[in-house]
Amino acid sequence: MTPERNQRIRQVLDRRQLDLTVCMERVHKAHNIAAVLRSCDAVGIHKMHAVWDEKPRMRRGTAKGSQNWVSVESHESIQDAVSCLKQQGMQILVTNLSDKAVDFRDIDYTRPTAIILGQEKDGITQDAIAMADHEIVIPMMGMVQSLNVSVAAALILYEAQHQRDKAGLYQHPKLDQTEYQRILFEGGYPNLVQLCQRKQLPYPYVDEDGQIQADDTWWQQMQLTPAGLAKLEAEQVARADKNDIVDLEL
Repeated sequence: MTPERNQRIRQVLDRRQLDLTVCMERVHKAHNIAAVLRSCDAVGIHKMHAVWDEKPRMRRGTAKGSQNWVSVESHESIQDAVSCLKQQGMQILVTNLSDKAVDFRDIDYTRPTAIILGQEKDGITQDAIAMADHEIVIPMMGMVQSLNVSVAAALILYEAQHQRDKAGLYQHPKLDQTEYQRILFEGGYPNLVQLCQRKQLPYPYVDEDGQIQADDTWWQQMQLTPAGLAKLEAEQVARADKNDIVDLEL
């Protein structure tokens, strides 16, 4: 990993917002999901949530790689999703055109916040509305009554980003070190990640300079062929079994 990439990844991770998220309720068009993912990454969201009728397949390149940086947690129902989000202390917002809805810019997004976005044709469900803390709307001055779901998401998220940036919430890293190191290694050493996964090896520590810190045994295992690794593991098991026998005899 180059010093420039190491610095870039660290800057991104240091600004990740764990208490700001989006929940997509039955949004099914792949290009819309990809666009929302890109907006989530752009404003520093760490995890997105979703309730699927059927999980769609995104074409390669539509999310511009943002799916590698924003994880997606799936839920069986909107009730499960909202329960999960409320347990994290988040206020629940739903986009809905109603008499109760307030201008999306009137919300305090510096609070832990989850924004539920509805399905393209029918919008948000009544179940989601019933569980929400606030209904929000994007003012419309033309003939149409709504924006594309991905456009609406971008507008709301950038209002949240503006408020959070002004409040200094991007200046204090929030990720724990285990998650930080996982993403740093996966983003900086994708080829080694594949080897680790194939060989079932733990990820190594990546230091401040972006260099891998690992012992000789880890590097030896990384360089072995699958057959060689299996042989080494068998030898280690045999040695451990022999030591157990010696201990029992003593």
